[in-house]
Formats: sequence, structure tokens, C-alpha cells
Amino acid sequence: MSSELPPLLIKDLGLTDYRPVWQAMSWFTDARDAATPDEMWLLEHRRVFTQGQAGKPEHVLAPGDIPVIAVDRGGQVTYHGPGQIVCYPLLDIGRKGLGVKTLVSGIEQAIIDVLAEYDVAGERMENAPGIYVDGAKIASLGLRVRKGRSFHGLAFNIAMDLEPFNRINPCGFAGMPVTQLSAFRAVSCDEVKPLLIRHLTANLGYNAKPADAPVGFAA
Repeated sequence: MSSELPPLLIKDLGLTDYRPVWQAMSWFTDARDAATPDEMWLLEHRRVFTQGQAGKPEHVLAPGDIPVIAVDRGGQVTYHGPGQIVCYPLLDIGRKGLGVKTLVSGIEQAIIDVLAEYDVAGERMENAPGIYVDGAKIASLGLRVRKGRSFHGLAFNIAMDLEPFNRINPCGFAGMPVTQLSAFRAVSCDEVKPLLIRHLTANLGYNAKPADAPVGFAA
């Protein structure tokens, strides 16, 4: 990749609780200035449902022992758990010259490109953000842009327990089928992460630079 592309610091946070990561990325977004390098955090969350700003409580059907956290991203309720790659692009999209639609399109295309590496055909669906395989959702998007800087991001189902999705209407759609990459190929999150990084940086126009995870978030 061309050295002229801006750097994107890649940080792997390992397996983490949701709330401290949410607080950290919100702090990072508010504290950064015009010279702060963009970052991308990759991780897996311990089991949690997150409800977007416009989320309707009726879409949370039977959470049981899994906590539900109301957050400041777009979208409705979704589930995070081990075996799912969560990626938070913390980007100054104003400085980069990325519009929100371009950012969303680039993220979606990166997921489609990763799936293609495994001969799996991912596709978009109108009025339903995310990526689908044969009508089943395999990746969700929920972003927030504040003062021209993005946070929150995407969740890509790789090799996880899908049962908790039955406890909600995923992304606000009753009965929406959910799938994962391991339904088509034997894969792990560790295998898929570098492919996702490569395609995200290519589609968004960055040069990936590995960096240490923030203190307190190492697996």
C-alpha cells in the first residue's frame, strides 16, 4: 500500500466488557484534536445486548441473563459475544474527506470483500444496513459521528453462539435470520481479523500501522 496514504493505528483489544470500551472510544473522540492519528480498534465483547438511540424496547424480547445497555449509536438492538469481530473505526472523517455514506459504503464493501475470500457472496439490502448472505444477516453496522469524528462501528459474525439473537428482533426486524462465516467455512476470529483490516484500510484509503492496545484492554 502506498506510503502516501494516511496512517491508521490498529489496536487489538482482545476479549473485553462493552461499557469500558464504549467509554474509552467516546473519550478518545472528544479528546482528540486536529493532529490526532486515526485509530481502528478490533475486539470481541463478552455477551451483551446494545440498544441504539432510536431503539424500541419491544425489540428486546427476552434478554434473560444477558445485560442490555442503551448506547449513543444509530440503529436498534443487536447482540455482541465471543466469536464475533467488533471493529470501531475512530476516524476524523472531516479531515479525511469522507462523507458518512462513503464511510458506510466502504465498511460494507470491506465485509463483502472478506466474504469473497471464502467464496461467500455477501450483499447489501435496501433500508437495512449491514451485510447479508442469502437473506440472513452476517454483519451489522451502527455508527455515530460527533464533530466530524466517527465512533462505534461494525460487528461481523464469525464463529459464535447465535442463540442470543433469538432473544431480540435483530436490528429491529422481527424474525430476521442471522448467520455467521463459520456456517460456510471453518474459520476463527484470529484468521479473519487481518483480512478485515486489509480490506477496511483499502476501501477507506488508509495505511495500516499496528499499535499497542490502550492500557487495561489487553486480553
